[in-house]
Amino acid sequence: MPKLPHNLQIHGFASQGWLMSSGNNNVFGKSSSDSGSFDFRELGLNASMRPLTNLQFSAQMMSRTAGEGSPGNIRLDYGFIDYTYFTGETSKLGIRLGRMKTPLGLYNDTRDVAFTRPSILLPQSIYFDRTRKLALAADGVHLYGEYRSDLGDISFQAGVVRPLVRGSETEVALLTEAGADRPGHFTPNVLFTSRVMYELDEGRVRLAFSASQLNIDYSPALGLAPAAPEFGPGSFQFTPLIFSAQYNAERWSLTSEYAIRHLEYTNFQSSTYKLGATLNTLDVTGESYYFQGVYRFTPAWEAFARYDVYYADWNDRSGKQWAIDRKNPATAKTRFAKDITVGLRWNITPQFMLRAEYHRVDGTGWLSAIDNSQFRPSPPVQQQEWDLFSILGSYRF
Repeated sequence: MPKLPHNLQIHGFASQGWLMSSGNNNVFGKSSSDSGSFDFRELGLNASMRPLTNLQFSAQMMSRTAGEGSPGNIRLDYGFIDYTYFTGETSKLGIRLGRMKTPLGLYNDTRDVAFTRPSILLPQSIYFDRTRKLALAADGVHLYGEYRSDLGDISFQAGVVRPLVRGSETEVALLTEAGADRPGHFTPNVLFTSRVMYELDEGRVRLAFSASQLNIDYSPALGLAPAAPEFGPGSFQFTPLIFSAQYNAERWSLTSEYAIRHLEYTNFQSSTYKLGATLNTLDVTGESYYFQGVYRFTPAWEAFARYDVYYADWNDRSGKQWAIDRKNPATAKTRFAKDITVGLRWNITPQFMLRAEYHRVDGTGWLSAIDNSQFRPSPPVQQQEWDLFSILGSYRF
């Protein structure tokens, strides 16, 4: 076997999960079936090399199986060049170029690696799995820096990038907001993203503010299904603002994040399309937050509890007005979700971990439209209050 360069590091991970849910509400495959679903798998291999003190190359290949939105294909998760052009005793400034994780909240950067997540499912009010690809990474350039002092450390990351919008997951998620599933072509525009973080006492206190602005153009595919609702070309603008706070003690941690999300659809109306007026007037501001506590009994065992809340529109938190406008009472529950979660983690070895968690959910606001067949003929009736139980095993090297 050839000897690797001394500054080349290779790591990887593999996770396999099982989920079972009630109420015809599917998560990562057909979890509401009698036997649950093993259709949740994460495999990753990453490498980094530093040929010079101030230059590093990093990349990760990833395969994720999680229902119809993530079929398990191998893709480049991230791959970038990192050049640090200034380093001092208390400060650093650098630039990254390539495909990079989007700096949103506390967990988006490392959400693929099960060992770095606080739970099997991240808080879905902030870290949507139904639009995961859109929020996870983007191609472009990031400027980053940090400043350290006795009063704490401040770091920032700001980027100009193009998001990844390929795949049915993004298309269905964006058009579901309008009550339609219509094939077409999405074109991403430049995305601005940033995060500022303050840390005190080596991470005992962490405060962060994240902001992004996403712009996507849509061109419909005409003539594919004459009976389906149709609308003209338009654009989406999505602007999330996330406030994050965390306190870490020796045995316990408290974390909370709050998000305001503005979503606007423009220029969809046309006299020849049925849903033009509806789309063109869709301008909503959503609200999300969660409170989470983790307690470490021993280095091997820890438990957590979380209350997670999502509202698609903070002026219509119950979804009643949405249902009235669409003359469909069943759609009200799709505009919110309140999730009470408890879980347990067992670090069997430093390389192997087992998790188990239980969710009691009121609402279906963060469920994937693809996995739940909401626009196919005669879909099953989904319940507003439902349960989810999941188990995950993960290995890393």
